[in-house]
Amino acid sequence: MKIEEVKSTTKAERVASHSHIKGLGLSDDGTPAEGAACGLVGQEKAREAAGIVVDLIKSKKMAGRAVLLAGAPGTGKTAIALGIAKELGPKVPFVPMVGSEVYSSEVRKVEILMENFRRAIGLRIKENKEVYEGEVTELTAHETESAGYGKTVSHVVLGLKTTKGSKQLKLDPSIYEALQKEKVDVGDVIYIEATSGAVKRVGRCDSYATEFDLEAEEYVPMPKGDVHKKKEIVQDVTLHDLDTANARPQGGQDLFSVMNQIAKPKKTEITEKLRGEINKVVNRYVDQGIAELVPGVLFIDEVHMLDIECFTYLHRALESPLAPIVVFATNRGVCSVRGADLVSPHGIPVDLLDRLLIIRTMPYAIEEMVQILAIRASTEGIEANQDALLLLSQIGDRATLRYAVQLLTPAKILAVTAGRTEIKQDDINEIDELFFDAKRSAQVLSENPDKFIS
Repeated sequence: MKIEEVKSTTKAERVASHSHIKGLGLSDDGTPAEGAACGLVGQEKAREAAGIVVDLIKSKKMAGRAVLLAGAPGTGKTAIALGIAKELGPKVPFVPMVGSEVYSSEVRKVEILMENFRRAIGLRIKENKEVYEGEVTELTAHETESAGYGKTVSHVVLGLKTTKGSKQLKLDPSIYEALQKEKVDVGDVIYIEATSGAVKRVGRCDSYATEFDLEAEEYVPMPKGDVHKKKEIVQDVTLHDLDTANARPQGGQDLFSVMNQIAKPKKTEITEKLRGEINKVVNRYVDQGIAELVPGVLFIDEVHMLDIECFTYLHRALESPLAPIVVFATNRGVCSVRGADLVSPHGIPVDLLDRLLIIRTMPYAIEEMVQILAIRASTEGIEANQDALLLLSQIGDRATLRYAVQLLTPAKILAVTAGRTEIKQDDINEIDELFFDAKRSAQVLSENPDKFIS
């Protein structure tokens, strides 16, 4: 398996409770901008510290190091971690996971940790290749009669056009199959590698941009220069992409074995031997200047859920020459370490805590909560007046900010039922009477212990 043929397995980002975060909101000198910036409010010291971490990552001086975001629930730890990811940009791998993800009946805990470690290390491959590039002006498959098989494709005539000129190519039938796989049509911009015959569809030519009012196409300008030229091809993959592309399913090749594998699909563990071989190939590519390593970020939320076995493994993984930057987050104080008779700050063994740069997140003031709730309401398309937002922030101060954010949508439903588009203070009062937060629910339990099963 060639590295160039590996497809990326990066997970698509979905819309969630932190969709409004666009960065850390720092000014040019690295200090937090005033007011709401990039979706973040308050936490000035934590954001400034996170900005320094971003600079270290970009300068590649932090590989194999770890940061801990520590603070009470609802103080913006995950938001700051996602802000770091946005600041780094889409080309630097950012892999989020939760501590409880490591517990599986099929795969060892350390295997899941290593898989995420490898996801967080990018490999940028740069190679000068001889290519034919241009907008497709003609695509004709010529068929011939074949004895017993009907008609088969004998060759393909492909017309390519650039700003400098055009060229007509006569291609092998195997390239026609590649063109069909890429769903190439007249008007698409493509390039074909001269040595391997690999076809890559770049997008639709922008001269067709007004063809439809609405469509899910990416438009690209017509290529410049000659049709036949040398071009630098850049591809971003992760080490985990290479691992999975080279892993082979376990088991025999007879019918019973194949059916057994289908009936019981199991996640295949990638062996250390395979990873070692891939590391050798990667190091050779790096030494030859064909590729460069891009250490990304592995974000482990609820890190106190890991046990002593995982923490011991993290020690060795952080010392590896191929290690990403690890960002932990926890809301625990002094508590026991899972799997051991140890009590430690944040539920993390002291010897691992010694390795960490710890960033504290502080509780939000009511004024900051008002700004956060206004940003969240705007993101969700909810209109709320200032009095309603102030009352919501007071509820957030009494309970938690998360609870206050969750009341926005039910309050919107009450407002719509009353024939209004804007949430008012009365809607918040009514919705607060209908729902209980965790603290008020616990108070009811303590006042009426005899009415509940315990």
